[in-house]
Amino acid sequence: MSRTRSRTAQGVVIAALTILAAMTLLPFVMTLLMSQKTNAEILTQFWALPRVFRPDYYIEAFSAIWQYMLNSVIVGAFAVLGVAWLSSLSGYVFARLDFGGKRTLFILILGLMMIPGIMTLIPAFLWYKEFPLVGGNDWFGAGGTGFLNTRWVLIIPYITGGQVFGIFLSRTFFESLPEALFEASRIDGASEWRTYLHIGLPLSLPIIVTLAIMNFTAVYNDYIWPLVTVSDKAIQTFSVGVTQFGAEANLEQGQTMAGFVIGSIPLIIAFAFGMKYYIQGLTQGAVKG
Repeated sequence: MSRTRSRTAQGVVIAALTILAAMTLLPFVMTLLMSQKTNAEILTQFWALPRVFRPDYYIEAFSAIWQYMLNSVIVGAFAVLGVAWLSSLSGYVFARLDFGGKRTLFILILGLMMIPGIMTLIPAFLWYKEFPLVGGNDWFGAGGTGFLNTRWVLIIPYITGGQVFGIFLSRTFFESLPEALFEASRIDGASEWRTYLHIGLPLSLPIIVTLAIMNFTAVYNDYIWPLVTVSDKAIQTFSVGVTQFGAEANLEQGQTMAGFVIGSIPLIIAFAFGMKYYIQGLTQGAVKG
């Protein structure tokens, strides 16, 4: 009787998870379908399959948004490198080194997680507007007032803002590692820096990949900050660029949906190659084993 109940409960859980998964995938499926429909078909036959295949929608969308996608990938790559390395290093310091005020400093860093990002939007904008830009070049943006309208105004905030959760996750992970590993390295005469590079950093690969995927996704999908700080289309990011593409006059909604589908490809690739380490990093860094 208990086995029957167990199987019934398991079936209910599987059915519930299947329904939730279907509901999660439904918006993306509908986006794919609408990317092949005209405005008239979307309004009158929303749930029907497209009548004809329209590859020109994807060609037009890609020609309009590829530069925005490239800009997002470039900014995201810089942000991911900065966040992953600095978070890992800071997490190691908080977990394995003793210094005065360590606990207080860590609590202050965690306190930053309680502050909504929108609350600091205007102060951050004014700060980057007044901050002097020295040694700028055309690749990072022609610039204008301070750091505005350059790639620096995107890269620096993404690195600094993404470290808070990264430090917390990295510290928890390094605390879960056996102290004997680090003691053996110190006994052999290795400095703390070499201990981090040769022991801590390789072992923290799952956490680094986890932070990389999370931050790349956040940077790629961010809309508000690029909208208010960048006006040059040459360095504008995908989230803002695709909305501008969709707002063009006499544009079919199918073309806009095709732009969203194409724009999701970098995120799908990132998750496809990093999902193994992403799950491993969350399970290892979220609990203390």
